[in-house]
Amino acid sequence: MSKLLFAAVSDGWSGWWGSVNIDQEFATTIVIFTTLVSIFWLVWILTSKDSHPPLPPGPRSLPLVGNLLSLDPELHSYFATIAKTYGPISRLWLGKKVGILITSPALAREVLKLNDTIFANRDVPVAGKVATYGGNDIVWTPYGDQWRMLRKICVREMLSNQVLDSVYSLRRKEVRNTVNYLYNHVGSPVNVGEQMFLTVLNVITGMMWGGTVKSDDRERLGAEFRQAINEMTGYLGMPNLSDFYPGLAPFDLQGVKKNMKVLAKRFDGIFEFMIDQRRKMGGDENKDFLQFLLQFKDGGDSNPPFTITHLKALLMDMVVGGTDTTSNTVEFALAEMMNQPDILKQAQQELETVVRKDNIVEESHINKLPYLYAIMKETLRLHPTLPLLVPHCPSESCVIGGYTVPKGARVFVNVWAIHRDPEIWENPLEFRPERFLDGKWDFTGNDFSYFPFGSGLRICAGIAMGERMFLFLLGSIIHSFDWELGEGKKHDISEKFGIVLKKKEALMAIPTPRLANTTLYE
Repeated sequence: MSKLLFAAVSDGWSGWWGSVNIDQEFATTIVIFTTLVSIFWLVWILTSKDSHPPLPPGPRSLPLVGNLLSLDPELHSYFATIAKTYGPISRLWLGKKVGILITSPALAREVLKLNDTIFANRDVPVAGKVATYGGNDIVWTPYGDQWRMLRKICVREMLSNQVLDSVYSLRRKEVRNTVNYLYNHVGSPVNVGEQMFLTVLNVITGMMWGGTVKSDDRERLGAEFRQAINEMTGYLGMPNLSDFYPGLAPFDLQGVKKNMKVLAKRFDGIFEFMIDQRRKMGGDENKDFLQFLLQFKDGGDSNPPFTITHLKALLMDMVVGGTDTTSNTVEFALAEMMNQPDILKQAQQELETVVRKDNIVEESHINKLPYLYAIMKETLRLHPTLPLLVPHCPSESCVIGGYTVPKGARVFVNVWAIHRDPEIWENPLEFRPERFLDGKWDFTGNDFSYFPFGSGLRICAGIAMGERMFLFLLGSIIHSFDWELGEGKKHDISEKFGIVLKKKEALMAIPTPRLANTTLYE
């Protein structure tokens, strides 16, 4: 074949050159040279393709809009369906932006461990920028010196085990207040998620500015915060045209920026009030988080500088990031346990053995309750707090799973789907805490079959706080009460997607006292 091709080309060239009286030897040289150039050109093309793999496979997209019109509101399950068709790494066009879907432990490891630094940035949505003072918080700040400074402040001064130990009395007080509230509503349905939210909120705001706020003000602020936080997390999880078509951002077609500005202004007003009150108080008698942040800012010793914008952004992170997450997980856990009464009964028996029915739950009991701990892990497996984590954004183009992930892509790691993969988990849709009793799985993010808090540089900073609050709160309410639904009610554990996963329908459950000594409810 190659000889025939050469002959044909040679004849063609010879005929042309012959017509202009060029000798046969020179014509042959030209043919050889041209053939070699063609071969090198083909080799270069093939090599070039090998060094630049294609984008991952994905569904066909429409001009301009890409796959936006086919998006399902329940993104976590929709992305899982796409992965079943196109594989563990797949692609969607979100307008002009490419979205990369990661749906296997091996590929999650490539993204979050082997290429951790490249993927340590965020694709900051418009809603995130507005909510966090231009993205100057821990969640959205690009990886670098400023991010390291903010994380160090938060982890060491707010969420370290030493700091958490020092404010146990605050957690205990708020949990006891919740138990007392439930006791006063015995026989009536209570909104479990709402009460868990207010408990966690009071703990967090108490840690932040506890010495500043009087108890009367705290109740008022609690109601205000809950409504605002629900709206804010809704906008953070909403697909926004301004993010996918930057040219349309000034028009704010969906009103996300406008509405988020209203919410952010409400939060900012609260923060300004707290800061003003704290400065008026003066002195060092109140060593809460806000006092530390103000002293740190005024000291001016940090590099890069720590500003009032950073201070407010950190307060926003603590309020928004620490409330919905823990309270929703407790609500899911209780709903799953009520759906399987044997699990609830086994957890209560463990509490009776360790705590006894003539006593209340203390945090000192927690490390002696392995079944309760397994319930927490199983809840986070089946209903991970952030089902797609917080999307990552590569700082440069790289190859993952043999495909190109371009710089600036929005990368979704579908931890929800990985936690339900039947190749990893036996009967993955069943709520079975026993699977965690062997202590194999933890929250370090080193095993990419189970990483509900993420992994790598951007792993959640509030794991220790969330773990303590969940176990203490859930243990207290199931030790103190039996729980049932109202007559004619059915168990519903369906989910509603958002940047934070929620129950689609609020859990309305009726508490019945279990402890004989009524003074234990005071």
